[in-house]
Amino acid sequence: MKVLAINGSARKDGNTAILIGHVFKQLQAEGLETEMVQLAGRKIRGCTACFKCCASKDRRCAVGDDVINDLIEKMLAADGIILGSPTYFTDVTAEMKALIDRAGFVARSNQDMFARKVGAAVIAVRRGGAIHAFDTINHFFLISQMIIPGSSYWNIGMGREKGEVENDQEGLKTMEVLGKNMAWLLEKLHG
Repeated sequence: MKVLAINGSARKDGNTAILIGHVFKQLQAEGLETEMVQLAGRKIRGCTACFKCCASKDRRCAVGDDVINDLIEKMLAADGIILGSPTYFTDVTAEMKALIDRAGFVARSNQDMFARKVGAAVIAVRRGGAIHAFDTINHFFLISQMIIPGSSYWNIGMGREKGEVENDQEGLKTMEVLGKNMAWLLEKLHG
């Protein structure tokens, strides 16, 4: 089984990636394959509302000049999906929102193609807004008919400068429990 994580941070290998790494440690300990794709430095457009995905039903977005179709293919191939984002002005990054909008539109146009995959949100935050970003990602999972594992707290870690989330012991424990619960759920679904 494989879990794909997409890190929506503009900062490569920053706090969001570190938190995802803590989830991965648990998944890997349970024998799951993991892959992280970082969106930092990649140009991603928002949905153009062209509705071509509704007409073509080819599991692809008609806007083909960025990485979204590659990400959709990776999401389809994965058993579990982690979407991670730092909190920018109380929500996910623009890149993560573009992925959610476009992948979500394609999925709903193609018989809800992410249905029954396991999905988990991971949020890095300096101070406030994490719950709204967490909800944004979870709303995508829920409308996609995905299954969301819980943890010991909301899946957030606090820190501003790169590496500061390593000081958030409760946040790291939350990621550890999330990884264990995600592995357990995937085993129940696919074992």
